[in-house]
Amino acid sequence: MALLEVEHLKVRYPVRSGWFRRCRYLHAVNDVSFQLERGETLGLVGESGCGKSSLGRALVRLEEPAAGAIRLDGCDWSTLKGRELRRFRRRAQMIFQDPYGSLNPRLTIGAALDEVLALHSKTGREERRERAARLLERVGLGADALERWPHQFSGGQRQRIGIARALATSPEFIVADEPVSALDVSVQAAIVNLLEDIQREDGTAFLFIAHDLAVVEHISHRIMVMYLGRAVELAESSTLIAHPLHPYTAALISAVPAVDAAGRRRIVLPGDVPSPLAPPPGCPFHPRCSRARECCRTKLPELTEVAPGHFCACHFAGETGT
Repeated sequence: MALLEVEHLKVRYPVRSGWFRRCRYLHAVNDVSFQLERGETLGLVGESGCGKSSLGRALVRLEEPAAGAIRLDGCDWSTLKGRELRRFRRRAQMIFQDPYGSLNPRLTIGAALDEVLALHSKTGREERRERAARLLERVGLGADALERWPHQFSGGQRQRIGIARALATSPEFIVADEPVSALDVSVQAAIVNLLEDIQREDGTAFLFIAHDLAVVEHISHRIMVMYLGRAVELAESSTLIAHPLHPYTAALISAVPAVDAAGRRRIVLPGDVPSPLAPPPGCPFHPRCSRARECCRTKLPELTEVAPGHFCACHFAGETGT
């Protein structure tokens, strides 16, 4: 059994344009299904606004799903409340994108970690302090950081503190929501290496959300591509990068700078991403797709396994070219 099973998940947000107008809904995540194995990293990529962060937040119940199931070890925790939800929340944590905004400036680092440890454990204050010191040492910071304030640390150090906080409950699954995008390039590799060390030592599973396909390819076992709230392709990292089947995936890969990119054609997509408030009928990508035919304008393609372990939502996934 997979550690995490997501089935037909939907996340939507109400949008009101006036007091007397009917409330409309923005469908941020629209019928997404996938599985995550123990000790696996699944990379999640797509343009801004495609629903990546909404999906990640829903998986740890920071957003309430509108429909679908989120099963952790077979238990659907999308419906849990109160004490049961808190018990399950120990098993799934999140590393946030903004290392400057994710820490309370009014709490010392020790107090921020103690807040989590006190909520999820019954240990005494001194034991929690020792545990907090060990967490900081594990992410490359000394115990002296306990008495310091967030503003006294750099962005990379704050992200390490955020990782320590996520590890406080010994989770089996962590959503890393663009954990390196706000950091200098020189710091990104250190954070990625730290996450890989944690996975190797603890067997933690990660959903790694990012824009940078090069980083995602490096850290992920598999990659899922989202477009306009839907999963459009899912495959092993090396397979997806070398042989993308969806035209949107091919366009994303063509934009990644590479040393061996001589002769590689840059695919420029026409137009803009449609509004999730009014998605186009049929395939949501068809207004920008050079392959689009009449059936693409009327029939929604399902995410289908077109090769062993390679899933694609395109009516013409087997065709070459874009």
